[in-house]
Amino acid sequence: MARSQSASKHPLFLLSLGCAKNLVDSERLAANLQAWGYELVENVEEARTAIVNTCGFIRPATEESIRAILEMEELKAAGRLDAIGVVGCLLNRYGNDLKKELPSVDFWAEAEDWETLGKALGKNLPCCTPGRLNLPGENKWSRFLKIAEGCKNRCSYCTIPSIRGGLRSLGPEFLASEAQELLRQGAREICLVAQDLTSWGIDLYGKPSLPVLLAELESVIPQGTWLRLLYLHPSGIDEALLDQVLGSQKILNYLDIPIQHADPGVLKAMNREIPPERLRGIFRRIREADPEFALRTTVMVGHPGEDEKAFNNLVEFIGEVRFDRLGAFEFSPEEGTVSASLEGKVPARTKKRRLSRLMSLQEDFSLERQSRLEGKILRILVESVDSGEDLAFGRSYREAPEVDGVVEIRGGGALPLGSFVTVRVREALEHDLVAEVQANGI
Repeated sequence: MARSQSASKHPLFLLSLGCAKNLVDSERLAANLQAWGYELVENVEEARTAIVNTCGFIRPATEESIRAILEMEELKAAGRLDAIGVVGCLLNRYGNDLKKELPSVDFWAEAEDWETLGKALGKNLPCCTPGRLNLPGENKWSRFLKIAEGCKNRCSYCTIPSIRGGLRSLGPEFLASEAQELLRQGAREICLVAQDLTSWGIDLYGKPSLPVLLAELESVIPQGTWLRLLYLHPSGIDEALLDQVLGSQKILNYLDIPIQHADPGVLKAMNREIPPERLRGIFRRIREADPEFALRTTVMVGHPGEDEKAFNNLVEFIGEVRFDRLGAFEFSPEEGTVSASLEGKVPARTKKRRLSRLMSLQEDFSLERQSRLEGKILRILVESVDSGEDLAFGRSYREAPEVDGVVEIRGGGALPLGSFVTVRVREALEHDLVAEVQANGI
């Protein structure tokens, strides 16, 4: 691809890997880079400098980050890049060992350490701008609001506390202000993210205080804007929080509650000792209040100590709840975690078999839940269009960005991006819906 003639003399490509929380970091970094005189470009072919904001949470994420860095090194060796930077969680986790393995990287910075990055780039401080800049090519209609960094939980398989440290909640006034700025930039949906939303405020108020923040955000977010909650540890969900969500006109009837497992012995080994019956009670309460409430979870198969009985307990639990969305992954023994040294390791073949069985069952449950929507009216946020096929694609309250399905809207080829539209569902698939336009929204 030819270099853009409109690019500034400091074109820079920023690659953001990993989770939505990392994307927020990248947007804050982008605002600083712009203030330092760089122009962010969508494709690395247009750039002279490239920065990779890495993820080091689990082995596959680490491998993806390393591959991306090596690709940048090849471009630099070919004379297509002048400089490479590596920032983020991978450096937090591996430090100087990583630097020794990648000597052609020109500058480094740990997660959120933009001052160090600015100095490495030779830019004038003070640092740093508090704003956020949408990355080139990313849509502005759905944005993430990171309400806390780090984690107070000590799940035995998890590297986050060692990478990002303990819980650090951002203040409600700052978060309300940032939410308003995202709205000014065009956001129609704001998704709250943290390693565990339910822990927010413990370090500020001495106790979990997510309802306080939700009330603050609801007071500044206009009617019609979606507020979505992602990543809630089930142990922090109580009646007060559920009442607030179920009674809100702005918080979507969608919760992402990673249970990880449902067998008491495995949960204990994971240091997530929440009784399965309490888990059942949470989901039962939600579904009794609203049978169409969308529930997403994440589970892990193959954790040390997971025998066939424990796995079957997980399968039975998922069959009882029938989650609308479910993500599953195989246990990965991460260096430095308690789980990596536990006995009772599960063979790789067994983990793959269990994962395959689980996802096959979930497809049936997902289709069953999706089919309940056929013939019903939904409000959709339009995210892309195909005018040639007269189609649009978007999401309802049931689909979180990037991780869930989409709604295909027939007759929607002329719909404006970022608009809301009312549709009638005509067909349900395992993960997606097919619908027809009923009336344009605002």
